[in-house]
Formats: sequence, C-alpha cells, structure tokens
Amino acid sequence: MTLYSFGLGIGTQNNNGEWLEVFYPKPLLNPGDTSLTAIKTTLEIQGKNQVMTLTAEQLDTLAAAFATAGEEEQASIARQFQKSSRPVVATVLVSDDAPASVPEGYLKLHLLSHRLVKPNATNLTGLFGVLHNVAWTSEGAIDIGELPARQLQARLAGSPLSVDSVDKFPKMVDYVVPSGVRIADTARVRLGAYIGEGTTIMHEGFVNFNAGTEGTSMVEGRISQGVFVKSGSDLGGGSSTMGTLSGGGNIIITIGNRCLLGANSGLGIPLGDRCTVEAGLYITAGTKVSLLDDQNQLVGQTKARELAGKDDLLFRRNSATGAVECLTNKSAVELNEALHVSN
Repeated sequence: MTLYSFGLGIGTQNNNGEWLEVFYPKPLLNPGDTSLTAIKTTLEIQGKNQVMTLTAEQLDTLAAAFATAGEEEQASIARQFQKSSRPVVATVLVSDDAPASVPEGYLKLHLLSHRLVKPNATNLTGLFGVLHNVAWTSEGAIDIGELPARQLQARLAGSPLSVDSVDKFPKMVDYVVPSGVRIADTARVRLGAYIGEGTTIMHEGFVNFNAGTEGTSMVEGRISQGVFVKSGSDLGGGSSTMGTLSGGGNIIITIGNRCLLGANSGLGIPLGDRCTVEAGLYITAGTKVSLLDDQNQLVGQTKARELAGKDDLLFRRNSATGAVECLTNKSAVELNEALHVSN
C-alpha cells in the first residue's frame, strides 16, 4: 500500500467534539517506505482516507515505531504531543480524494503552504462546505456559537478577548512560515497559500488559498484562488487576478515569468512570459483587442482569450480612442533584487 499523505496534528474542537482547526508541524507527502512501515504497524489503516484521534498510549507506540524506522523528526513530534492536553489527530490520506473532514482539509492546506504541492495540484473540491466558520481570537480558534460565553469569561477575568477575524481560513503564518519570504501584513495571506522563495508581499498584497507564487516576485495586488504566478513577476498596487471561486469560471489563471501587472490593472486570462498589462486596464477573456505590429499599425482584432499564454505581449489602452491594444513587448520586467532579500 502507498499513501498520498500523512499528518500528525494537534488542534481545537468545539464543545460538541467537532474539529475547528488542526496544526500539522511536519506533514508528509507520499511517505517513504520507512515512514510507511511505522504508520502501518501502529495505526489500523483500512484502505481509505481516515482521521483518528490518538491517545497518549497510541502516541507512545507511534513515537517508538518512528524512532525504530529512523524517522526521528516524526518521533519527536509524537513525543511532544504526548505532553499536551489538546486533542491529537493522525490523518491518513490513501488517495487524493476531496476532503471529507476538517482534519483532511487542513492537511491539504498545509501541503500547499509547506510547498509540498503547488496550487491546483491537489483535490480541494467541496472544501468550503467542510470547514467551519470560526472566530480567530487571541485565545485561538473558537466556535461562533461559543464565542459570547468566552468573551464574557475573558471580561470577568480582566483579560478581554480580541477577535482578529471571523472566517473559514486562518492566516498562513499562524501555521506555516515558509523560508525566504517577506510578508508585510500577515493577515492578508491565508493558510493554503503557496509562497515561493524570494517573494515579497507588501501591505496591500493578498494571497488566497490554493494560489501563490513560484519564486521571486513582488506582490502588491491580489492573487485569487487558483492563480499561480511564476518567477520574477510584479503585481502592482491594487491589481487583481480573476480566480475560479466566483465570476472566473473554470479558466485557471497563470502569470508567466517576469511579467508586470500595472497598478489597478486586472487579469482574466493566462499570461505567457514577459508580458505587461498597463496600469488601470482590466483584461477579461472576452475583451476585444486591436492587434498592432512593430510599427504600431493595426493588423486585426481578436478577443483576449485568443492571446492567452502567449509570450512578450504588451496590453494597453489607447488614450485617444479607448481601444484596448496589444503589441509585442520584448523587454522583460527587471525586479530590484534588494527588495527580495529575506534576512
């Protein structure tokens, strides 16, 4: 038997014993033979995706099995979890099926933020229906229905509860801090974002789950769900990318290497490498585009979807006529390397 993924996690349950969130310190993708042996000899795997709440005794057995297999990092996690009063879960994904529980959903979000899988490479179908809407507070995740009582308790104790957000997704850095990144406002990057090495996300930049950057990029705009930005690209302030959750249909937007989205621009088609969208211009699949040659002469018209994925294009709006124009742009965007030094 092979496994798609395994995670040993610790999390929060509501008063009804329902999982609200799970933290997996070191999730595994396609566990190797040694890890697989330790998991199979300790846990009763039934050939399907499973979520198992573990006792201290089970954790002790699992830690010993991992240690025997030479997987000391996993063994150390199991030993540390033994000392906690919080509920501990082992999530075993035999296949990449749609998540059917909160622990399964959180494991897949961790795989993304740990850079083990890239956006659109794991099955997240129905995730919104699986996750609970949670109050993310100074005391951790709290069930919405239990929040008023917790707020009162905190006030009576002289330590008011701070509610940072009410959402189905927490901020990424409370669970995973990828190496080599800068994030000015951590609340604007959700768990499940894939943030590549060297990426800088400024205060107004936003990255949704199942979206992100491949490598060195500057993000001052919005990277919507499903959108993936390749290395060396710059999303200017207020720029927007069209995701697949609402209004974007099934078109998956990718932005190629060394592209530029100007300030307040928008994108609804995939871009190839070294493309530029002028500031303030929103390109959708149905946008009518006038095609210009290297002498700025009109050679035809098309819809933007016909230009999807092509390299070296400049999209601009004619300030006199208002027409959207496209011409070859063979000068790539050069990023300031000093902006992407993380230490």
